[in-house]
Amino acid sequence: MNEVKIPFLDLVTPHVALEEELVAVFKKALHSAGFIGGPMVEEFEKDFAAFCGVKHCIGVNSGTDALRFAFMAAGVGSGDIVITVPNTFIATTEAISQSGAAIEFVDIDERTYNMDTEKLADFLENQCHVDDKTGRPVCKKTGKSVAAVVPVHLYGQTADMDRITDLAAKYHLVIIEDACQAHGAEYLSRKEDRWVKAGSIGRAAAFSFYPGKNLGACGEGGAVTTNDAEIAAKIRTLRDHGQSKKYYHDIEGYNGRLDAIQAGILQVKLRHLSLWNESRREAAGRYHALLRGIAGVVAPYEPAWAKCVYHLYVIRNRRRDELQKYLGDKSIFTALHYPVPLHLQKSYERLGIKEGTYPVAEKAAKEILSLPMYPGLEEVQQERVAREISAFLGKV
Repeated sequence: MNEVKIPFLDLVTPHVALEEELVAVFKKALHSAGFIGGPMVEEFEKDFAAFCGVKHCIGVNSGTDALRFAFMAAGVGSGDIVITVPNTFIATTEAISQSGAAIEFVDIDERTYNMDTEKLADFLENQCHVDDKTGRPVCKKTGKSVAAVVPVHLYGQTADMDRITDLAAKYHLVIIEDACQAHGAEYLSRKEDRWVKAGSIGRAAAFSFYPGKNLGACGEGGAVTTNDAEIAAKIRTLRDHGQSKKYYHDIEGYNGRLDAIQAGILQVKLRHLSLWNESRREAAGRYHALLRGIAGVVAPYEPAWAKCVYHLYVIRNRRRDELQKYLGDKSIFTALHYPVPLHLQKSYERLGIKEGTYPVAEKAAKEILSLPMYPGLEEVQQERVAREISAFLGKV
């Protein structure tokens, strides 16, 4: 362990570079006592809405709150089914359950790791029947109505949204995008013949500003983006104890507000996000070239209709655990996103889903490995990563 460490993520360098601006945010809050809500939150919301190409952004406490509030504001709840994928962080399904809805999974595409739209179509067409009154699918197994679908834009790459929006229109489903890893990712809509941003396609979308995200706060944070004024208004009420004005509570709500200091920090960092995303894409291009031809490595696949922002750079190898240990011994730090699909987690034993039900997600979970990826990752560091991967695979 005497080699120079290559971290999985560098959160120090960008913050040191922006230290003066970030400290100014804190001073502004100190001098104004504007800690909750107020101009800093409103200014960030306006700027992030413009960045995503939507009319409304509502800052909240976390990505989990963003998902939960989006379901609730869209009227998704008890008696409903929400469809998503099993290879995502548990926040996706926590939000479904905590809104009162039931979880249904469909498997993923082997190349993109995002929702397999043909499997989504198969579920809706063959495992459901259509209710004559609502036009919505009713699950034959449970008798519950399918109300929404949540495509997860995993690792910074959008799902194939044209097919999903077509199915949603056909079956009267709400689309809530999980864009928590996709700040600035783009999708080429063949229907609209233009590139659109993640977070602007569904009825609403959820973003997380956890520190390690492409756009991260210095603490917790999240946001909902939407073009629906009614959704936006409901979420503004939900996040603030159901208040229409101070001490007047129209509904029971939540304490889900975005702190003003975090909003100010995010506004500073938002100005750099496009450059940081391009740096990630450049680093991904270098990885692609360096790993090409190394037998046993499956590099990320980026379809022509996607501009991935590489929140994570995830490869696959059948001896993943041994490879991760080998790299760690060489002071190269990696991570697993995610080693156990949600349907096999202890927390979801109640669903009674057996191993083998979602084979693509299960296979990927055993093979995926997230390599170091962050703006400023140097070519020499990537060369060393690739060299050590090649050395390991040459020994097995």
